[in-house]
Amino acid sequence: MLELPKAAPGFDDPIGLLRACHARISERLDLLERLPEYLDTHGPDASAQAAARRVLDYFDKAAAHHHEDEEHDLFPLLRGAAGRPGWQAELPAVLDRLAAEHGTLAQDWARLRPELDALARGESAADLRCEAVIAAYRQHMALENERVFPFAEQLLSARERAALGASMQARRGIAPAPE
Repeated sequence: MLELPKAAPGFDDPIGLLRACHARISERLDLLERLPEYLDTHGPDASAQAAARRVLDYFDKAAAHHHEDEEHDLFPLLRGAAGRPGWQAELPAVLDRLAAEHGTLAQDWARLRPELDALARGESAADLRCEAVIAAYRQHMALENERVFPFAEQLLSARERAALGASMQARRGIAPAPE
């Protein structure tokens, strides 16, 4: 039997979609992690250039939307769920920390991006320093996966999830499906 890749969740499952985005970010981080060693052996060949473009394409577009999804929609919805059954008093501090980390991650990406852009053009990137960015992203996603998404699944109503999904869809310029 041929195993086909599992389809990503749709906007009707916004928390699942955020989790799937984390999986795609992890794939790009894994690729980025292998890149310096590859460059040591092969230099900025076509494969290295393609890898750099793949990382750039994802982080320039989807990752930015992902942070906006959380900061503008998910986190406020969770704050509004205060007092509901399952609410955890430490959640606001976790959300504050994650929002601050989004700013730091964006700054880290801004520093790394020119090196990847040069590599994508076939220029040497012998001093590609990405370990700290990779570690920061992985730690950040682990906190969201463990401390935020489970609460979102538990605390948010169907109406709130639908609003979150609709906002995520609009942010990406995708028209709602006709009913």
